[in-house]
Amino acid sequence: MRLDSGNLPDLARGCAVLGTGGGGDPEIGLLMSLQAVEEHGPVAVVDLDELPDDGLVMPCGGLGAPTVSIEKFGNGAEGSRLREYVERLWGKPVVALMSSEIGGSNGLVPVAWAAGLGLPVVDADGMGRAFPEMQQAAMEIAGVSPNPAVMTDERGNTLVIETVGGRWIERVMRAVAVEFGARASSSEYQMTVAQARTATVRGTVSLAVRIGELIRTASDDPVGQLVTQLRGYRLIDGKVVDVERRTTGGFARGRATIEGVGGDAGRSLELEIQNENLVARSSDRVVASVPDLITVIDAHAATTVTTERLRYGQRVSVIAFPCDPIWRTPRGVDLAGPRAFGYDFDYVPVEELRAGT
Repeated sequence: MRLDSGNLPDLARGCAVLGTGGGGDPEIGLLMSLQAVEEHGPVAVVDLDELPDDGLVMPCGGLGAPTVSIEKFGNGAEGSRLREYVERLWGKPVVALMSSEIGGSNGLVPVAWAAGLGLPVVDADGMGRAFPEMQQAAMEIAGVSPNPAVMTDERGNTLVIETVGGRWIERVMRAVAVEFGARASSSEYQMTVAQARTATVRGTVSLAVRIGELIRTASDDPVGQLVTQLRGYRLIDGKVVDVERRTTGGFARGRATIEGVGGDAGRSLELEIQNENLVARSSDRVVASVPDLITVIDAHAATTVTTERLRYGQRVSVIAFPCDPIWRTPRGVDLAGPRAFGYDFDYVPVEELRAGT
């Protein structure tokens, strides 16, 4: 598969769904990637099995507060700067880029960088969705070192960081990103192709394209068709009646309340947010939570509503669907389950929660 102006909008729609409200506004990443392929040509998407075992894969993307990235763009040179430092540190060339997280704009930005560098992107990513914190990656579960991590900003400031582990990568790089203006670009968890085959969530670029194509071509009830495709659940159809948000420490935190309409009249759903939609509650009962995916869809346009664009009065459908199996392992739940975000309850798969309603 090759990514060009014909299928990049589908990729953006799919990345938005998988982003669970976060990962950066996909419209920004779409514009960047469209311009890049117009200037440099299409980008090849390759399976990891097509690359040499000892080839170097560079995960990459942005970090910071999603609200900031709407107005504060990069300058386009971040990808080449990251590759330059990564190759210098490893002493070998990068053979492909990979999205650190397929969700939101971060699923598209590596495509823009790859176009300018003449490199392919691999059909995989580090999360299978978007998560707020950098160590919440399949590579961390697999034991891949996050070092050396490289981060840069639109001004050209560049740092190489080595820490004692993934949680410290998150703490240090998040603090630096705040000093950069709450937005930065980075690469961490670089690995060989052989490592990547068992340390990533595979097939996510092609999955995102298929999701986007389904939404674009659905003639009737695209939300329902999307739920069927993802083996998910429709939590509520309703109207946004309240949104609380604040930005602290490089995270957008908040809460949104949706009151049901139509067949869901009399019901309400509360979403708890930290960059992404983390928990959905109805009548004080958890109906879905991380690491499963919770996504808000505009009821009229069938487009995904990111957390920073949730507004009073929007008519939306909220859906939830299962995460990649790696996140349901004990290590995955420890890294990205509810307790990892300070919630005092254990993770229960969304299908089990729904079976109990």
